[in-house]
Amino acid sequence: MKTKETTDLYKYEKELYEAGIEYIGGVDEVGRGPLIGPVVTACVVLPKDFVLEGLNDSKKLTEKKRDMYNAYILEHALAIGIGECSPEEIDTLNIYAATQDAMKRAIGEVQKQVSLEHILIDAMPLSLEIPTTSIIKGDAKSISIAAASVVAKVKRDAMLYELDQKYPQYGFKNHKGYPTKKHVEAIETYGLIEGYRKSYGPVKRVLEGACACQK
Repeated sequence: MKTKETTDLYKYEKELYEAGIEYIGGVDEVGRGPLIGPVVTACVVLPKDFVLEGLNDSKKLTEKKRDMYNAYILEHALAIGIGECSPEEIDTLNIYAATQDAMKRAIGEVQKQVSLEHILIDAMPLSLEIPTTSIIKGDAKSISIAAASVVAKVKRDAMLYELDQKYPQYGFKNHKGYPTKKHVEAIETYGLIEGYRKSYGPVKRVLEGACACQK
């Protein structure tokens, strides 16, 4: 039985299905704010009968639930694409343009699997040949975008856990690269390892002040 929350999450998809559109891609990103690592996006195409109670914006889920939902989505989705833009690309383009490029890469990966007919995107507009709908807070309003939010979040978090294994003194497993007080103190103390976004304020200050050696 669908809850009200789940039913509301199907609003956009239902309208498109009723218009005869079958392959709908939900697109979301994670990692615009962190000081390190790529921005990661996901494009997810779900089957019409997909139901997953409690699925919404990945940031509102516990890590345990997010991992469970991610596994379920990976098993049942019709197609999934992951797109990334590196720290170097972010520094060159700016984070907004880099996020758009990463989204296009995720969509491109899905296009190799199915013929997308419409794309629902969390907030950000994209110029594509495929019709798109940008939805403010889409990860809380569309089941497809919510699924993409979970997939992208789990993917990027896994990268930060790997980084934490190599450099535990930075605390990546806790802050996931975001500019918390402890994270900023860590880069001021230990310096910058590979993968930091040099155009971001706290990182620029370390570079300009040379307050610690580069790793």
